[in-house]
Amino acid sequence: MADIVLINPKFEVSFWGMEFALPYFGKGANLPVACLPLLAALTPEGHTLTLMDENVAPLDYERLAKADIVGLTGMSVQRFRMTEILEDLKQRGMFTVVGGPWVTVQEDYFGELADVIFIGEAEDTWPLFLQEWKAGTHAARYEQSQPTDMSKVPCPRYDLLPSHRYLIGSMQFSRGCPFQCEFCDIIITFGRRPRLKTSPQVIAELDALHKSGLDLVFIVDDNLIGNKKAVKELLRDVSAWQEEHGYPLSFFTEASLDLAEDDELMDLMVQANIQCVFIGIETPNEDSLRETKKHQNVREKGGTILDKVKHIQHAGIEVWCGMIVGFDNDKSDIFDMQIKFLTEARIVHAMVGMLHAIPKTPLHARLAEEGRLDWSDKSEFGTNVVPLHMSREELSDGYIRVMQELYEPRAYFDRVDALYLDPQFAPGEVQRKYLASHPLRRLKAQAWNGIRGWVVYKRLMWRVKDAGLRAIYRERLMNLWRVRKDPYYFFVYALKCALHYHYHRMLQRMTQSDRALVNSF
Repeated sequence: MADIVLINPKFEVSFWGMEFALPYFGKGANLPVACLPLLAALTPEGHTLTLMDENVAPLDYERLAKADIVGLTGMSVQRFRMTEILEDLKQRGMFTVVGGPWVTVQEDYFGELADVIFIGEAEDTWPLFLQEWKAGTHAARYEQSQPTDMSKVPCPRYDLLPSHRYLIGSMQFSRGCPFQCEFCDIIITFGRRPRLKTSPQVIAELDALHKSGLDLVFIVDDNLIGNKKAVKELLRDVSAWQEEHGYPLSFFTEASLDLAEDDELMDLMVQANIQCVFIGIETPNEDSLRETKKHQNVREKGGTILDKVKHIQHAGIEVWCGMIVGFDNDKSDIFDMQIKFLTEARIVHAMVGMLHAIPKTPLHARLAEEGRLDWSDKSEFGTNVVPLHMSREELSDGYIRVMQELYEPRAYFDRVDALYLDPQFAPGEVQRKYLASHPLRRLKAQAWNGIRGWVVYKRLMWRVKDAGLRAIYRERLMNLWRVRKDPYYFFVYALKCALHYHYHRMLQRMTQSDRALVNSF
């Protein structure tokens, strides 16, 4: 049997990474990637297995030296670190296998550094490889002939992760998305037919996450509501589990904008204690949305994009979003359009990025045919797309200006206040109603939120060197407390302050003249 080590390489500093905010929570990483504990659960008995997440601890080369197989997974933002690790392992004569989103779309990227690559899903191919490795007959490339049957996916081995080092946990309900956005690689990897786990599978994972001690969980589905009818049944069962256990988990997930068209679905998400949703809004420019085939965002049902965002917010769910600049229908006014929309929508957290063409996507194929791709691996402009109606310098400069104006302290906290000082916005209301009828649990929850909110606040006051920023954080937190004297909101607002500090530091790095521009995507 094999001695196996699976590695998640360190991420580049990014919008999602929260690298500069994590010290204020005493954590090493924002969340664990879902694939490592799942691969562990898929590994047949008899093998020795160790999981290494370089985002929470340095690689243990003494342990790696004992391994028969070293596996790496990673996304595009990890590809440079993946290459460094593979080069090091190759020099040490180790046997390496690579899977994950990046190698799935760029199969030849690592060349001979990887002995075996896995394309796409690996629920069938990982056990098959281990069987063939034992027999000495393994292949150099594995790809499943059929999509994974999600009803047969085992519960991930969360017990193998250092849960105390992560800010939030992660789990998955489904894979696949019914839409056909031109730039998206999700349908390339997982297909357009959403596949869901069963309620018993999801409940087992909730039990495991609850046991791990985590109380914030990201449902990592690229579109939770791809199959609305099926996910409604899952959400009903999650709600029942929450009520039975006293609402111990708060969720954050991803969904498409057509969520706003289904009041029943929004209510079920609220009942399950889903408090935030990330939505790919992309742009207020409807011509660009039609260009990229994001037709679900321009449907007349439910009103304008702004109307839909506010409808979701009024249901008690905070909207985070992804925004893109650089579509073919974007001209120089797009940057001000983005800022205006996000301000009016009261969206605090917008992951803005320049359009990027991922290999194997329709966008990549189209731009390659048009001769509008930058083929360098690390472009000085931060994207491989050559825009149509502006220069590359105009695109990168405009992108940075949008980020600077959105995350300028006053603009950022004005959006926070517009949302969180609105008495009609009440995230986590179901959880609070439950606690109101259980006084001891309510007291415990209030104490916990108050303590961790105060700890984050004091760390900000002690460690942030910029006195101006400290003063803004202090002023805004005190104003929040005057309006909403609830430890829950105090903790959430302290979280917003720490996240602002992350964006502030990230922008400082992005604007250094000696540093290549890193796109949010």
